[in-house]
Amino acid sequence: MASIAAAKRLLVKRAFSSSTVAPIANASGPSNASRLLLKKASIPLVGQRAAMRMVDLGTRAASSSGGPAMVTVRDALNQAMAEEMERDETVFLMGEEVAQYNGAYKVSRGLLDKFGDKRVVDTPITEAGFAGLCVGAALAGLKPICEFMTFNFAMQAIDQIINSGAKTFYMSGGTQPCNVTFRGPNGAAAGVAAQHSQDYSAWYGAIPGLKVISPYSSEDAKGLLKAAIRDPNVTVFLENEIMYGDAFEMSEEAQSPDFVIPIGKAKIERAGTDVTLVAHSRNVLFCLEAAEILAKENISAEVINLRTIKPMDVPAIVKSVKKTNRIVSVDAGYPAFGFGSEIAAQIMESEAFDYLDAPVERVTGAEVPTPYAIELENMAFPSSDVVVRAAKKSLYLPY
Repeated sequence: MASIAAAKRLLVKRAFSSSTVAPIANASGPSNASRLLLKKASIPLVGQRAAMRMVDLGTRAASSSGGPAMVTVRDALNQAMAEEMERDETVFLMGEEVAQYNGAYKVSRGLLDKFGDKRVVDTPITEAGFAGLCVGAALAGLKPICEFMTFNFAMQAIDQIINSGAKTFYMSGGTQPCNVTFRGPNGAAAGVAAQHSQDYSAWYGAIPGLKVISPYSSEDAKGLLKAAIRDPNVTVFLENEIMYGDAFEMSEEAQSPDFVIPIGKAKIERAGTDVTLVAHSRNVLFCLEAAEILAKENISAEVINLRTIKPMDVPAIVKSVKKTNRIVSVDAGYPAFGFGSEIAAQIMESEAFDYLDAPVERVTGAEVPTPYAIELENMAFPSSDVVVRAAKKSLYLPY
């Protein structure tokens, strides 16, 4: 299995290397040269477009002119790491291709040139090895940022993350902190099939000793990554690779090196009165799209961007349910023992239960390993249309 993963990474690296792919001014599709390479590599067209969008280097959205600016999620993460490495010399970045290749998705672009090879460290394809090294460095007082090319590969290192990292502070009687941030793309991308498409938010959310973050926007990505790096606990920072190239408006405040978002605080992305939609990561987008559709039918939906899986901002959810009397949870994980199940349990066990006018509705990924065929893959994950139907069901409307 490791050899297959290594071969796939090498293939994608060659296909997207700077010698064959020119900077892209229009992110609507790959260049002719890269299209030919990818065709030979037998990667489906949808995967081409998604992957090229992820590594689009033609524009850098941030502006230094003052006021709000459009900033991609990729650049927001890059800013967060650069600012924290400037602020604290004990912070360093380690992972596969983070240095000379500027990161598999160009998130660490320019950091090697700025901070040198002692603080931006390339590793072999050995997740258990470099994850363990980062835990050891954290136990010695450093503040590692450990990048996984995808959290699917972090399954090789899950013993280091949980047993060596998350449990040490408790097992040492509170005498041995372990400040390490594990970050990288989580969940499905496009056309990467069952072994590279899992959502680990519920996996890590179940572990005492871990903080688990799943940002949506560029401000989320920057402010929460800076908070994770500063936090003395082991933090799992779950990104979404399809969203790396998405640009969001970033306030002037968020562009400051002092900008930090507190871990464990949700954000109301859209206020509403009829039904609550709660989600994290890319599924917030589907909730916002669904809210727009519902608004055309005079249904007011409140959208909560949870931002942090653990600790979960349960008070924010309860407050919203007291107002709307209905709730729909949306995530891309498996339905059994997942994010939506936890939301439902928290509502049932809190005073919010007395305010419900309808059962809690869940929108999740399908109970199936992610299909490779794009038609089936699209049916396996939430969409705005599915969220609309769930919201209408909670309102006892035809759906």
